Amino acid sequence: MTLLEPLLLADLATELPAAVRLQRLVSTLRHHFHGGAVALLRLEGEHLRPLAVDGLVREALGRRFAIAQHPRLATILARREVTSFDHDSTLPDPYDGLLASQAGEPLPVHDCMGVSLHVEGRPWGVLTFDALRTGTFDAAAREALAHHVLLIETAVRVTRLEQDNQALRLARMQGRAPEAGAAGAADTEIVGQSPALLGLLNELQVVADSELPVLLLGETGVGKELFARRLHALSRRRAGPLVHVNCAALPESLAESELFGHVRGAFSGATAERPGRFEAAQGGTLFLDEVGELPLTVQAKLLRALQNGEIQRLGADRPRRVDVRVVAATNRQLQAEVREGRFRADLYHRLSVYPVPIPPLRERGPDVLLLAGRFLELNRARLGLRSLRLTPAAESALQRYPWPGNVRELEHVIGRAALKAMSRGAARQDIVSLPPELLDLEGPLPEAAEANARRAPLVSPLPDAAQPAPGVQPLRQALDAFEREQIARALAAHGGQWAAAARALGLDASNLHKRAHRLGMK
Repeated sequence: MTLLEPLLLADLATELPAAVRLQRLVSTLRHHFHGGAVALLRLEGEHLRPLAVDGLVREALGRRFAIAQHPRLATILARREVTSFDHDSTLPDPYDGLLASQAGEPLPVHDCMGVSLHVEGRPWGVLTFDALRTGTFDAAAREALAHHVLLIETAVRVTRLEQDNQALRLARMQGRAPEAGAAGAADTEIVGQSPALLGLLNELQVVADSELPVLLLGETGVGKELFARRLHALSRRRAGPLVHVNCAALPESLAESELFGHVRGAFSGATAERPGRFEAAQGGTLFLDEVGELPLTVQAKLLRALQNGEIQRLGADRPRRVDVRVVAATNRQLQAEVREGRFRADLYHRLSVYPVPIPPLRERGPDVLLLAGRFLELNRARLGLRSLRLTPAAESALQRYPWPGNVRELEHVIGRAALKAMSRGAARQDIVSLPPELLDLEGPLPEAAEANARRAPLVSPLPDAAQPAPGVQPLRQALDAFEREQIARALAAHGGQWAAAARALGLDASNLHKRAHRLGMK
């Protein structure tokens, strides 16, 4: 028995959380093989997702490595035996610029080896090793790794079994049969490890299997649609459709028809029968995004659908039964909207049977770096870069910033900074490091205020009475300037919400959008 085996066996005999077990595994392996970095990555579709790393920068955990774009990882995954790369290999290293000891620098001549891991006869993922000193992973080291692969796969299998058992206990508590991999789809993955997020995900796991209406509450940009997708994927309705309705984009004159459908001749232009979104979601989930923007006339019919499971197409004589679970979301304080008479109290109580507050990014601590890693890898692939990373100063700036626009703002910040770096001469074969000045995080403004600031040059100021009157303008220019000013004021007064601004201006929301396009405000 080697010195490594007792350490691995001791962890196998100890009950540990999955993340702790896997982190201890890679740390033990790095110490034993004298590596500069060790990473354990799980195969998920066409990507490899890091589950535990030691020796890499923290944001590496948020990355998803596309197998087709990383030939070293693809080679390791394709082989059953230990794979090593010569120190002068020309294949790009997926961790270029990501080693904690060499952050932002190209990896010098170094040793690299890895091995694919299999569970129940199927590929599970890969384990990779990097060392800055050549000759570290000699024949003896490769043989030692091959000798311990079975024990490493056992540690992975034990972790997976513990997670499956936990899911089984939860399913039995809820009186249902578990389905493996139900929530493993890429479009429901939520990146983060903060206590606030993990507590929320656990809550979603419990409530998803019920038939209760869920109201997702959170600021703009926190990812309410992603959480709604996860709720659907975890529910017993997962085999049914998930229909997304953006209530803020529904013109008031067509909102009822869009939700409930219409019969032929119900209104001018209704030349045929058309089912609405409720019927499209039959047997599944209807996600009502920005539900606070629905007009009061439609709210009454939505209440009937929630209470009785019945809808009535516009112009029809008889109601129709629907079997739909409703998940709603809003960034508004609906209780305040109820007090102001803009939202029905009975509908609010129906929708908020189970309210789920989603924490803003500023309350998720280290998750900002994991999310940044995800967006860095996406932009690296999109721009065809060798490597894209943050400088230590940029990482600190991201952690200090309050993120008024939340995850959406972070995504835009990383994408914009990557493009700026390219425009300033960064080459695709370079390791591109983003400094804090490219992030434009100084003097943060709320999202709505920032949008108003961007629109400011489009708004002609009122002439100062103390100044002499300017020359006469053509009437069309003067009217356009006045319209821009009124629209900008309405948007500022309603937090950038177009539907609310349209109501304040006495316009249909679709007409307001058309006017804004014509006036150059969108």
